[in-house]
Amino acid sequence: METKIEDGKLIIIIDLQEPTPSASGKTLVVATTHGNVPTKCVIDGKNVVIGLNAYIKK
Repeated sequence: METKIEDGKLIIIIDLQEPTPSASGKTLVVATTHGNVPTKCVIDGKNVVIGLNAYIKK
């Protein structure tokens, strides 16, 4: 995952994966950070942490 702050916007670039069933099996995950991940982006002296799950309906 890549992140940057540009023109007051947080930009996240993450690789897509083959749709994989979620833990509940209700959706298919297409991108994930697998939990909360600290980034190099800093706001008010603190690193931004991202927890991301992108999915499609099954």
